Amino acid sequence: MNILWQVYPLGATAAPIRDWSDPETGEHRLQRLMPWLDHAAGLSDALLLGPIFTSVTHGYDTLDHRTIDPRLGTEADFDDLVAAAGELGMGIVLDGVFNHVAKGHALDDHVARNADGSPRLFEGHGSLLELDHSDPAVIDYIIDTLLHWLERGATGWRMDAAYRMDPSVWEQIVPPVKEAFPDAWFLGEVIHGDYPRFTGPDRLDSVTQYELWKAIWSSLKDENFFELEWTLQRHSQLLESFTPNTFIGNHDVERITSTLGRRRAAMAAVLLFTLPGIPSVYAGDEFGWLGTKADGFAADDPLRPELPAHPSDAIDPSSSQILNVYRWGTNLRREHEWLQTAQMETANLSNTTMTYRVTGAERELAVSLDLTTESAAVSLDGVPIWHLPDIDD
Repeated sequence: MNILWQVYPLGATAAPIRDWSDPETGEHRLQRLMPWLDHAAGLSDALLLGPIFTSVTHGYDTLDHRTIDPRLGTEADFDDLVAAAGELGMGIVLDGVFNHVAKGHALDDHVARNADGSPRLFEGHGSLLELDHSDPAVIDYIIDTLLHWLERGATGWRMDAAYRMDPSVWEQIVPPVKEAFPDAWFLGEVIHGDYPRFTGPDRLDSVTQYELWKAIWSSLKDENFFELEWTLQRHSQLLESFTPNTFIGNHDVERITSTLGRRRAAMAAVLLFTLPGIPSVYAGDEFGWLGTKADGFAADDPLRPELPAHPSDAIDPSSSQILNVYRWGTNLRREHEWLQTAQMETANLSNTTMTYRVTGAERELAVSLDLTTESAAVSLDGVPIWHLPDIDD
């Protein structure tokens, strides 16, 4: 896995999220992603799809892991998407919610219990029941589900809310799946905690690097590169045991351009593409889209907008400035795959300036950032190869 393009299908295809009914289904909305595949292939080698299985509302309240959500279409639509992506050399990483299920799921009698015998709820959500992962029926269900969709052409899985599951649970799940699909890739959503515990030969391959995400936007916003430098030391330690999934945006967090403005959001992209890890790009960030969390049950809706019918509809002189930075970053990663597991060293550091070196395969990439001039420059083996172009803020 090299670079991921993440998309939230329910939002991207304008599916109804709440209070929907069967008459609103049957529109084969997954097909609306087809015109975006060439664009995605230009920025990544795999689609990281948000939930596509039958659910009550936003996809993370799953009702049936074995069926495509009727708001999105059918299994035939999924097969078409897999085939079209495969022709472009792209894999499909699915979003699996196996920590909890919605009431009405076939496993809602196999849930974890509190001391008083009541069902354990996921982070206080009354409609989400946490599964009992000590129950063999739950483990068998997860394994069978993973195999089912890998057999239909998926190439990997993102495990939602993995931080809520004991890391040892994966030792029951991953080995039998990898015996059948040795190249399947497993990413865990881990927001906090001991990241390396979740990874290993019989556990997950990678986890989401939220520490680095926070340090990137916070250091650029607060003009404090010391925070980033400290986190890069931790990032180097993580790289000794696994390769983290790095990102500056996803379906759960405020858009990077809303947080930093356009020019510093572009600087964040420079960090994303030059630091070791497995980068993921959240659809729309490459155009500089805005999105701020709202309040209440629909708080995440502004982060998960509908995609235009075609990528060309999203490109104008303003958005193309950001897109060009992402295209440069993608090409850099493709030409220098050693960056994924490279070593890092800070060469210059102040609150507003930072230079770091990334080395591997007998090559050295040097990156210089200056917040006083809002500039960024990259050299390869001592030769300047790129600088941040003018970007309107």
